[in-house]
Amino acid sequence: MSLNVVMMATGEFALPGFRAVVESEHRVSALITQPDRVNPRGKPHPHPLKEFALENNIPVLQPDSINTPDSIRKLQSLRPDVVLVAAYGQILKADVINVPRLGMYNLHASLLPRHRGAAPIQYAIWKGDEVSGVTIFQIVPKLDAGPMIVKIESPIGPKETSGELHDRLAIVGADAFLQTLQMLESGTAKPLAQDDSLATKSPKISKAEGEIDWSKTSREIDCHIRAMQPWPNPFTFLHREDNSPERVVINEVMADHSLKSSLPGKIVTNSENRLLISTGDGVVEVKTLQPAGKKMMSAEEFLRGRPLSSGDHFGAES
Repeated sequence: MSLNVVMMATGEFALPGFRAVVESEHRVSALITQPDRVNPRGKPHPHPLKEFALENNIPVLQPDSINTPDSIRKLQSLRPDVVLVAAYGQILKADVINVPRLGMYNLHASLLPRHRGAAPIQYAIWKGDEVSGVTIFQIVPKLDAGPMIVKIESPIGPKETSGELHDRLAIVGADAFLQTLQMLESGTAKPLAQDDSLATKSPKISKAEGEIDWSKTSREIDCHIRAMQPWPNPFTFLHREDNSPERVVINEVMADHSLKSSLPGKIVTNSENRLLISTGDGVVEVKTLQPAGKKMMSAEEFLRGRPLSSGDHFGAES
C-alpha cells in the first residue's frame, strides 16, 4: 500500500526529490515550506517548490515556525506516515519529530557522519574529498546525527564546483527518497547508527571565507576556488604600483608544476598572455576571472588592459 507523505522543504536542492515522490505511487498530502521572502526592492523571491505543489493541487503550509503548538496541530491533522525533509531551514523540536507514524527522514548532501551541518557540499570540495554523495537519516534532536537508512556515493569531478555538485546530488537525492519510502513501506529498512568519532562539521559559509589564501598549496587553492562557486565567490585583490587594490573573482586555476614558487601571491612573469601566480608550494595559472563590475573573462583578455610588472601581486585588500 502507498504511504501518506508530507514534504518539508524549501531550497531548490529538494525539488527533484519532491517531484519524484509526487510522481510515485505514494500520496503527498502537503508541502510545508518557509514563508515567502522578498528582496530589498520588494519583489518576491522565486519559490519553485511552492509553485510545483500548487500546480499539482498539493496544499502548501508556510508557518513562521513549525515548532509552535498551532503548527504541530496542523501537521498532526495530516496524519502522515512519513515526513521527508530536505533543505527546510528550521531546527525541528521533538514534538514535531514525533508526529509521523514511521518517523521523519532528512536528505543530507554528504556521506554522513562526514560533513554534518549547513554546507556539506562546499566542504566536500573545499577539503579535497574525491567522493561525495547523499545520506537519508532518521531525524533525532541532535544535528544530523540520526541513524542512516540510505547512503549513495557519487565521485566529485576534478573541476566540479559546488554549484555543479549541488545539482547532481539533488538528482541522486530523488532516488534516495524513493528507496527510503520503498523500504519503509515494505518494512525492510535497517537503520545504521552513525559513528560519532568520524563526524566532521560543515558550518554555514561566510562571505569572508571566499577570500583566497595564496600561501596554501596549489591543490588547496584549486579546491577552495571550486568550493566557493557560485557563492560567496572566491576573491582576491590585485595590487599594482600607483593603483588602488582591484577586487577580482578567480573562477578557475590550473596548477603548473614546471615552475617554482616565490612569495605567495606574486605574479610570475615568464610568459605572455598567461597569468601565473605563486602559491605556497608552486604556481597556478589563472584561466578565467572576473574583475569587479565586469563580466567573466579569460586571463588573456584580463591582461590585455592591465600591463603587469614583476612587483605586482595578489593578496588581501590591505
